[in-house]
Amino acid sequence: MGTVNTFIAVRGKGIVVREPSIVTLHKKTKKLLAIGGEAKKMLGKTPANLLIIRPLKDGVISDYDTTLAMLSHFVKKIHDVPGRKLSIPRPRIVIGIPSQCSEVERRALLDVAIASGAREAYLVEEPMVAAIGAGLPVSEPVGSMIVDIGGGTSEIAVISLSGIVVGRSLKLAGDAMDAEIISYLRSRYGLAIGEKTAEEVKIGLGSVLPMETEKEMVVRGRDLEKGLPKSIRLSSVQIREALAATINTIVGAIKDTVHDAPPELASDIAERGIVLAGGGAQLYGLPKLISAETKMPVSVADEPLSCVVKGCAILLENNELLKKVKIAKTE
Repeated sequence: MGTVNTFIAVRGKGIVVREPSIVTLHKKTKKLLAIGGEAKKMLGKTPANLLIIRPLKDGVISDYDTTLAMLSHFVKKIHDVPGRKLSIPRPRIVIGIPSQCSEVERRALLDVAIASGAREAYLVEEPMVAAIGAGLPVSEPVGSMIVDIGGGTSEIAVISLSGIVVGRSLKLAGDAMDAEIISYLRSRYGLAIGEKTAEEVKIGLGSVLPMETEKEMVVRGRDLEKGLPKSIRLSSVQIREALAATINTIVGAIKDTVHDAPPELASDIAERGIVLAGGGAQLYGLPKLISAETKMPVSVADEPLSCVVKGCAILLENNELLKKVKIAKTE
């Protein structure tokens, strides 16, 4: 359950839900009108009587009722799809959560899981499940380092013997990059754009190092001075400048985590390398930049967007490992 996207994998079926974590509801009646992909289509285009809500902020619940409605909708959707009906009506659920979750935030997530139809719910820290989903040997006495750059948070962790030895959780990730792009275009070009357009710009032009052939795209928004529609041509060079502060903070946190790791684990990481996961891992040049800054090999996991949910699915199949890595469960 991420700030930007919610992924659900079913044991034996693989990933069956890939939807944005967005809900549209009526402002007065609070009636739900759209959830997930349908709600995202309405982003920035709703009249005054409709609200678009992201019920999760920085990977934790910011709106309990809306989060419950969204998760219940997705669980029901899994039951209703032909050929994907679960054999048990009340499933066991494993949820990946940011490593800096408070006790109150953990309790809220467990309550939502049970209220949505689970018979048992487990919480596991996101860097741990991302590492499991990326195929790292988390149970072995060797150091594995994972960097999961999601929508709301960036999770950095050094893992050994089924535990996080040292780590950091930053509230700087994909959403912060979108906000930087919006701010950059407002201040530099007097152009107002929405979240959806900023995300498209980030995906289309985002990079952290110079490209062999720099990309360009036309961006449309509203002229802040005249209030009229305005188009400008942007290049990847400009977006690299807009993203620089956020990227530098994330890279600095990675270096600090490596510095804090015990010497034996640091030498393991130097040999085995750092693995990147999450949507932010797909930014052009990021592995090369981190490698240059840390002097260590860096690679991107297969299917970086799906690492966390794949790790949760693996834990459903492996009760022994789940017992070792869970940080909370329903009583």
